[in-house]
Amino acid sequence: MLYRVEGIVIRSMDYGESNKIVTLLTKTNGKAGVLIRGAKKVKSRHSSLAQPFTYGEYQYFRSSGLGTLNHGEIIESHHDLRMHLDLSAYASYAAELTDRTLQEEEPSGFYFEQLKACLSALGEGKDPQIVTNLYEMRVLDLAGYAPELEECVSCGNRVGPFKLSAHAGGILCTRCGSRDPSASQLTEGAYKLLRLFKGMDMRRLGSIAVKPETKAELKLHMRALMDAQLGLHLKSRNFLDQLDKLV
Repeated sequence: MLYRVEGIVIRSMDYGESNKIVTLLTKTNGKAGVLIRGAKKVKSRHSSLAQPFTYGEYQYFRSSGLGTLNHGEIIESHHDLRMHLDLSAYASYAAELTDRTLQEEEPSGFYFEQLKACLSALGEGKDPQIVTNLYEMRVLDLAGYAPELEECVSCGNRVGPFKLSAHAGGILCTRCGSRDPSASQLTEGAYKLLRLFKGMDMRRLGSIAVKPETKAELKLHMRALMDAQLGLHLKSRNFLDQLDKLV
């Protein structure tokens, strides 16, 4: 069968001497594995279609298993994301996170739009950590693990201050905070951002100025939620951590 889809390259690997296999996040068909013949050759007309983060239109044949590219057109290359080490690291994390949390042929229209907006925001120069934390929240939401941030997950109290219990998947009030010794205190600034992120579409993200100390706290909270709820070990996140140590 011949497929024609809009897709974003979320994984690319060498195959043989001159070919590449890419994993596409498509707008209509979930994830799709596609063989791109000759993509490793410098003069190949298809080499750019196999680059990570490329957004394009892909036409491929597939009867079962892996598809084979017939034709493709680039819509947005995201060249800058590959040329800057820090942006490449954040984009790689978003791509790997998407690949690991989305199942094969799972409906992906909204997922596709969120990743597309995430990569665009990184390319537009928006704060990469804020962009990434928002995308993490969207992934948690799409995976069914969005945190409860309106009321205490233990007693239903809506009056703060609160702690965040990553393992319980939400906030704990002062009366219930002792139920989770690992729960971390939420400052007002971080709490407001988490609540904002929970309901925000990536496509609506504008320019947000966040204090360094609030950003640091936000990163810790999102890291705790991702580890407790998804438990993924991602090479791209380890690389991001190494970059942070160099700053």
